Amino acid sequence: MENGIVKPLLRSLLISYVLSGLLLGALAFALFKLRLKEGQVNLMVYVVYLAACLTGGALAGRSLRQRRFFWGLLSGLFYFFVLFAVSWAMNPWSALDMERAVTVMGVCALGGMLGGMFSG
Repeated sequence: MENGIVKPLLRSLLISYVLSGLLLGALAFALFKLRLKEGQVNLMVYVVYLAACLTGGALAGRSLRQRRFFWGLLSGLFYFFVLFAVSWAMNPWSALDMERAVTVMGVCALGGMLGGMFSG
């Protein structure tokens, strides 16, 4: 990949993770104050992933301007793989829940692709 592609993708990933941090912080506060149920929290975590990847995909698509859906998809997949790698590095001996991992990957890919498609 050339430098004209790497920089916008890295910027979109950085902004996606900053947004994730903010939204997950707000979710933690809501969990503390509202005593949400586990199912509600899990759903909201998926919404955070979707929102972060949607934003990252839109930024990547807007920056790169051609094949926006592809760059958005790639942004969402990079988001997932970094998230997966960091999660695994923090606890390498935990049981891998493949169903959840595939679901999260799908949410991230879909969010990034939609963000790229609607970035125009």
